[in-house]
Amino acid sequence: MRLCRFLLEDEMLLGFYADRSVVPIDAACAAYEEATGQDLVLASGEDLLELLPPDGHGAAAIRVLSGWIETLGHEDRDALNIPLDQVEILVPVPHPRKILLLAGNYSKHVEERGGTAAERAETFPYVFLKPPSTTLTNPDDPIVIPKVSPDHVDWECELAVVIGRECRDVPEAEALTYVAGYTILNDISDRKFAPNPDRKPRERDKFFDWLHGKWHDTFCPMGPCLLSAEDVDPQDLRIRLKVNGELKQDASTAQMVFPVAAVISFLSSFVTLEPGDIISTGTPSGVGSATGTYLKDGDVVEAIIEGIGVLRNPVVRA
Repeated sequence: MRLCRFLLEDEMLLGFYADRSVVPIDAACAAYEEATGQDLVLASGEDLLELLPPDGHGAAAIRVLSGWIETLGHEDRDALNIPLDQVEILVPVPHPRKILLLAGNYSKHVEERGGTAAERAETFPYVFLKPPSTTLTNPDDPIVIPKVSPDHVDWECELAVVIGRECRDVPEAEALTYVAGYTILNDISDRKFAPNPDRKPRERDKFFDWLHGKWHDTFCPMGPCLLSAEDVDPQDLRIRLKVNGELKQDASTAQMVFPVAAVISFLSSFVTLEPGDIISTGTPSGVGSATGTYLKDGDVVEAIIEGIGVLRNPVVRA
């Protein structure tokens, strides 16, 4: 089951997401009640987590509604569908308190960047953050190449985990029960950001130049929907990225060094994870910096994960 947030004639709605259309949940609910004579109790508001396990009050009802839609004939279902080109898809979680991202969680990506991948037992995940309010970018909204550093902006397609229940000190064996769903995140990165290039060199310049290059405005496209965690094995998904239709990344989430459950367990050992928090699990090989190829004005980036959909964003220069 895929759920989304979208705008229709400036009204924010929740919907069932398909690759070419959406079904507004309120319209589907009204049709269900008219057809069956049964009332469905769905959570009100704009929060998709209210419709998903583990703690969504409307989780059971939305499952009933989703199953009923699947029984409809083409004509009845088409009456509920709205084509994607008539709506504006929004990020599935608009106001996460935290966006936590992993660096170097696919061995081949570490190697293509000139590093040596360590075995899981010998190390731990590297984690950094992005500011949600200025980096989060809706599907189809532009990635903006910054004036301050325009020449080395790169892509990173990643599976993002949306936490559904507060957790702390969670064992790895239980970690996935705290997940509401999964979406796509493109960890846009300025590979060679060097503020004040005439500065006096300092010991930690290389680290902070890398970190600052993650935080530019619009550098966190996310969407187009939230795939219910009940419906997927997060370690068995094909993950790809295309630039202007050319395939750049093509891998499987099975190749993660630290799988989703291990990442949640690790983070929760020292950080309380809250509902709506986003954990982005790293990118596979095929990033632009490995070949000296970077995003430019007019490009179109498509991040694709099996079962979730396509996160598409144009690129513009500031």
